[in-house]
Amino acid sequence: MRNSRYDVLPKSGQPALPHVVVVGGGFGGLTLVRQLARERRRGNLLARITLVDRHNHHTFQPLLYQVASAGLQPQDVGISLRAILRRHRIENRLGEVVGIDTEARQVHLSDETTLDYDHLVVAAGAITEDFGIPGVAEHAFGLKSLPEATTLRNEILRRFEEVSAQPHRAADGSLTFVIAGGGPTGVELAGALAELVDLVVRRDHPTLDIGQVKILLVEPRNRLLGGFSSVSGDAAVSGLCRRGVDVRLGVGIAQADTDHVELTNGEVVATRTLVWAAGVSASPLAETLGVELGRSRRVPVDQHLRVQGLEAVFAIGDLAAGIDNGGQPLPQVAPVAIQQAKHVARVLTDQQAGRATRPFRYRDKGSMATIGRAAAVTELPGRIRLRGLTAWLAWLLLHLLMLVGFRNRVAVLGSWIWNYATYDHSARLILDQREAATAETRRGPVPRSWAS
Repeated sequence: MRNSRYDVLPKSGQPALPHVVVVGGGFGGLTLVRQLARERRRGNLLARITLVDRHNHHTFQPLLYQVASAGLQPQDVGISLRAILRRHRIENRLGEVVGIDTEARQVHLSDETTLDYDHLVVAAGAITEDFGIPGVAEHAFGLKSLPEATTLRNEILRRFEEVSAQPHRAADGSLTFVIAGGGPTGVELAGALAELVDLVVRRDHPTLDIGQVKILLVEPRNRLLGGFSSVSGDAAVSGLCRRGVDVRLGVGIAQADTDHVELTNGEVVATRTLVWAAGVSASPLAETLGVELGRSRRVPVDQHLRVQGLEAVFAIGDLAAGIDNGGQPLPQVAPVAIQQAKHVARVLTDQQAGRATRPFRYRDKGSMATIGRAAAVTELPGRIRLRGLTAWLAWLLLHLLMLVGFRNRVAVLGSWIWNYATYDHSARLILDQREAATAETRRGPVPRSWAS
């Protein structure tokens, strides 16, 4: 039987292979290690490759909102990293990186172990940015990981159950859902939540007054989808309004609490569900590299995505402060991370072969956002703009192609066909992991030691 680890290690008496360590299993990190593995199979690269991530799975973040709105199951948008990497003979390390010693060329993990590297690529992504607004970190629901998406799904479904049992609870904001941020995530979640209410909740809860459900989308700027044209932004507003979403432009969140939010115009909205989709900030891991960060807290990189001043360290994706051809910061989106990953793979391959590499150049292939059932906006190079059903079908196809894993593609396609044909969202299970933290016994509830 073949041993994938020893297939890539040098034979006895030969010098050790250069060790490439990649931190982060998101779009950038996963694309990079797979590309490096392809170059190794072709004989273009001699290297040992290790991917480090604090999760054991890759998450397809663009579809997390569908998990939160009960359209997809968590496993539909997540796939085991080991299942992917074993086919490419890449080492996988489950662990959280807490520090990087660039002088000793070591990565420090939270379990107090270290990894030596010859080349390091930091693709740790981004965290939620609350902009210092009081109460947001404590009370808002995020949407950047599978645990956050399933927690939000539990919250949404539980609110409908509570008001069905106690109708007076609608007055305390239990059926008011506030979404902060009018980018693609906020727009897509608002549209999906509106359809969940209209197509599913209306049938599941026949005694519930659907008219009491309020979905409020707030955006501090004067239009939605800031990275799109104003035409697409206007189309998103009209599409959401037709679905019953209350869109507030030029208004943001001033502060948040457990039972209300205060808007920047002074209005107080009773709600128990605030979803934060208003911004991201580079991973705190950027601060451990010992280089000066810009205002965005992103890592400055050169034309080949090397961290400025560090020859053996690269940064890609949301963490990197790359610029486009016009000198503007690159957006923190998946296509940027994927293209940067492919470029770093070329740099490492060319470096080993003694060849020069052309500078990185980002090619914008367009933007997409779905508004709801058979409705989306798509902008492609050449000022091509699609709306409605055509844009929605293009959105579906692209996301299916981008999904990692054949099983995931089949599962997502099957769920989409089912949801479209039956007007149903089948993934509406309330699964609270906190329930398992206590054992129910005849002596009463007993806290489990492993849950502390």
